[in-house]
Amino acid sequence: MSKHTPLYETHRALGARFTEFGGWDMPVQYTGILAEHRAMRTQAGLFDLCHMGEIEVRGAKALEVCQELFVTDVSRIQPGQAQYSVLCNPNGGIVDDVIVYRLTDSFSSGRAEDYYFVCVNAAHIEEDYDWCCVHNRGRAEIINCSDVTALIAIQGPLAAGILQRLTALDLSIIRSYRSSPHTVAGVAGLIARTGYTGEDGFELFVPADQARTVWDACIQAGQREGLVAVGLGARDTLRLEAGYLLYGQDMDTQTTPLEAGLSRLVHFEAGEFFGRAALQQQKSRGVNKKLIAVQMEERGVPRPGYPLWSDGQVVGQMTSGTQSPSLGVGIGLGYGPPTAMPGMDMTVEIRNRQVRARVVRPPFYRRKEKGEGANGSS
Repeated sequence: MSKHTPLYETHRALGARFTEFGGWDMPVQYTGILAEHRAMRTQAGLFDLCHMGEIEVRGAKALEVCQELFVTDVSRIQPGQAQYSVLCNPNGGIVDDVIVYRLTDSFSSGRAEDYYFVCVNAAHIEEDYDWCCVHNRGRAEIINCSDVTALIAIQGPLAAGILQRLTALDLSIIRSYRSSPHTVAGVAGLIARTGYTGEDGFELFVPADQARTVWDACIQAGQREGLVAVGLGARDTLRLEAGYLLYGQDMDTQTTPLEAGLSRLVHFEAGEFFGRAALQQQKSRGVNKKLIAVQMEERGVPRPGYPLWSDGQVVGQMTSGTQSPSLGVGIGLGYGPPTAMPGMDMTVEIRNRQVRARVVRPPFYRRKEKGEGANGSS
């Protein structure tokens, strides 16, 4: 039976349509995917991410353990900073992608000490926790605090102004991939300037039993600016326009960070980590495939599994795809030959028809700056 987040009844009251995702019943849309997508791009959107998992790594050996678990150099993270990273198996395959926060205070235990707070994907909470525990070998304290932690994201051009009404923390001092413990609507939690939409915004980690309080306060505070609740449907089109990968589609244990366009995350100089030897070998010999971004030159939507063609032969396949609401064209991610470069012509096989496409440099969409409009890569 699927799990429910603390906000499940709230979504039902809003008339949400639900879908199963990672073992959870989640709202896929409220008023409609296109309307929610556009509202988030121009105003602000609120997301229930309580299905995501949270794991704490504590103690004198916490950094040592994290250095082995993650491919990034965790020692670079200063208190209050966050780092996008991946866990790899010994073969270099990606076990999960995560965000690692280094904190000096905890809203879950209240203990004042330096520790690492890891946000993991919903479908991999138990798997990631077990992976961390097995490889910990008793050196650090590892706590799965997913059941007592809720995650709510407020994203969009107006998100900062709306959230500022609910907290005494000066949000202007919280830069991208930074966080600070503080209260939101009177609820103690962690305010992080992170997100998965390509817009500015914040992710709010709060106690699960206070999720409804924070959600309702955000809805009320953003009412006059057009803040809307956003489901997984628009979350997927938003992340794809921003060029963000989805675990289980664009990467998994059969793909490595070097193949998935995440080589920047692999810090070989940081010392030993799981998958290091395999990734070093792959780096030396070169990858056989790589993740590429594709934008359609003709009408068509490049759905997952559709073959990619070049010079009369299949050279790969799509892993994610949609009709971009912001750009009005089909866009997608997939795996192609390592020789594929931005500007290269390809075709996507859509219902037995070859449809022209072009390899582009992600992201497809960049958020609006003052005096500028959205733009795609070309």
